[in-house]
Amino acid sequence: MNWAIEARRQLHLIPEAGYEEFKTQATLEQLIRSLDSSRVHITHWRTGLFVRVDGLVGEKTIGYRADMDGLPITEETGLEFASIHEGMMHACGHDVHMSIALGLIKRAVEEPLNHHLVVFFQPAEEGPGGAEPMAKSELFYHFRPDALFGLHVAPEYPVGMVASRPGVLFASARELHITIHGKGGHGAFPHAGIDAVIVQAALIMQLQTIVSRNIDPMGSAVVSIGKVAAGTKENIIADTAKLDGTVRALSDKEMVVLESRIRQIIAGVEMTYNVQIDLEFGNRYHEVVNDERYLYQFEEAVEEIGYSYKTCVPAMTGEDFGYMLKQVPGFMVWLGVNDMGSGLHQSTLNPDERSIEVAIDLFDHYFRTVMIQ
Repeated sequence: MNWAIEARRQLHLIPEAGYEEFKTQATLEQLIRSLDSSRVHITHWRTGLFVRVDGLVGEKTIGYRADMDGLPITEETGLEFASIHEGMMHACGHDVHMSIALGLIKRAVEEPLNHHLVVFFQPAEEGPGGAEPMAKSELFYHFRPDALFGLHVAPEYPVGMVASRPGVLFASARELHITIHGKGGHGAFPHAGIDAVIVQAALIMQLQTIVSRNIDPMGSAVVSIGKVAAGTKENIIADTAKLDGTVRALSDKEMVVLESRIRQIIAGVEMTYNVQIDLEFGNRYHEVVNDERYLYQFEEAVEEIGYSYKTCVPAMTGEDFGYMLKQVPGFMVWLGVNDMGSGLHQSTLNPDERSIEVAIDLFDHYFRTVMIQ
């Protein structure tokens, strides 16, 4: 079996939450050390890794990033190598991302590049966001590349196709956490309490007016509430209620509007219902903005090696790789993995493993031909 595919299966078995990727880190290190090369240097950062492969000339450094964490989803693929960690799954394809990075390291060992190659195995992409602290670390500045690249699996595209676009590819994204403090009581005497569930319902409905009434129709933004929690029993007025969601936009201007209107609506609901509401925004994931010059060279590389390139529209997908691209020019692309029956973050996601070799071939070729600025 192909070495990178076997590595993917090992990693798929052991999905772990952000900053808990201890087994994943150890497995990656073991696989890399098995290459037994004096040109490979491994450095730990939290539960991630910096891996440098020395080039023949080394005037420039190429960076490649692969995220590591899994998701709290119970796997339903039926695969022989399904997750052995109950309630956790690589449902966003990070196992595929890591195996491709490993394959690129192996290629650079066996057939040295002129440039240095630094691979960033980044933890906590799904939360709370590992790219920003990793890019702020002293190690990042020590290993800082001249250009930085990455990919994300795309179930809707066939194997052999990659898709991207110059400029904004993925949206800016922030987590949204809201806690409503009402007054509990007996369900038979609602007038004596302040029902947090009623406030919760009103707040959800008002939040859903922001995009339709405050964002320019030619712009793009999302406010989604993905989790609600309140109450303990059917005949007790809930004293607290919680909402968790996500806000996303394709520009800083739209994100400012979203955050401002959320604060204003919460202040109004507090006054209307005589409650206290706590608001917390999670880490912001910056837009993923692709460098046009590098992406144009990548399109040429795709054609040269015989694969298919598609120009796609921006997506509301959040990716903290955007923070790294604010530090170093580069790009991200969608990699076709041919799983039309499932989407990202679904329990049945099963990427076609042939896509791993496609990506390794393509990026290895690109690394050998790209003109680093």
